[in-house]
Amino acid sequence: MTQHRRRLTAWLLAGVVLAVVLTLYQADRAGVNEHTAAPGATGPGTPSAPAPPTPSGSPATSGTPSPSASPSPSPTVSEPPPTTPACTSPGTCGFPDADTTGPRIELERHDTGNMSVKKDGTVIKGWDIRGSLDIYANDVTVIDSRITSTNWWGINLRPGYSGLKVLHTTITAVPGKGPDNGGVNYAVSNMGGSSIEVGWCDISVFGNALSMGQGDLHDNYVHDIVAFRNQGGEWQHTDAVISGGGNKGRLTIRRNTLLNSTSVDKGATAAVGLFADTGVVSSVVVDGNWLAGGAYALYGGGPGATGIQVTNNVFSTQYHPAAGAYGAATAWNAGGAGNVWKGNRMSDGRPVEPPPAS
Repeated sequence: MTQHRRRLTAWLLAGVVLAVVLTLYQADRAGVNEHTAAPGATGPGTPSAPAPPTPSGSPATSGTPSPSASPSPSPTVSEPPPTTPACTSPGTCGFPDADTTGPRIELERHDTGNMSVKKDGTVIKGWDIRGSLDIYANDVTVIDSRITSTNWWGINLRPGYSGLKVLHTTITAVPGKGPDNGGVNYAVSNMGGSSIEVGWCDISVFGNALSMGQGDLHDNYVHDIVAFRNQGGEWQHTDAVISGGGNKGRLTIRRNTLLNSTSVDKGATAAVGLFADTGVVSSVVVDGNWLAGGAYALYGGGPGATGIQVTNNVFSTQYHPAAGAYGAATAWNAGGAGNVWKGNRMSDGRPVEPPPAS
């Protein structure tokens, strides 16, 4: 009897051990199956785990995207057109001003009155002239000097002479002391038959500051023109640069600051005035200047003008919203042979289109 009980107990223990072994075996197989299943696969009756959020924070709707899916195209964004930055003043935008023009050396005072120069090749340098220069000679150079005039002009080249150069010089006048009912007319006048050069000069007061049909006018600062009534009692027309037409050579106006702050009711005409007063206007380059003031900042030569190139100029709003009281430019002959209008803009960056034919 006792032996029978012992056998039964042994069988029960063996059965318990077998049950434990079978349980561990099943658990081990379940673990293997979980590791070898495809990503995202779930067995029957097992709830799916939520997909991770997309970068935008909203739940993904389909798990891992199909390799064949292509991303949706990005919306096309048109870039804004390039703009030219605004210019606030001539000097800050690289145009001539009081700091870049006029004499570079110490000056010696000369009370000359109206001095006639009659020797070819004369060089006047370092003079502080109280008077004016009347040139009856060839190849005269005035450099690093100052002229304070009470005459009609500051420097006048007479007919038949050529080769005048006026460089790094201040040319001004005494308001109310000139011969034209107190006014003065021409800072530099070219009455000769060929080109002259005027460069890096500081010019003020004179009503028609630079007067000529041909010449090379560059890097000058023309400003503070003073209005006056002429001997006929009328307001004198004022221009920073004026040409009356009929010229045989070329007039080049490049890299200048040309200001005419005179009001229209006191005679303001232009910063650059190309007029057919004595003949057809031709062969003029107006390039890279700062232009402001006048009735119009630029008069373009009129109906018969040819060979007029107006390029890369800045029309300033410092006196009038449109550069001149009535507009940026007028008297433009769009159909004239060789006439070019290109790259001109307002100081606030707006392009300036060629004016309609007048």
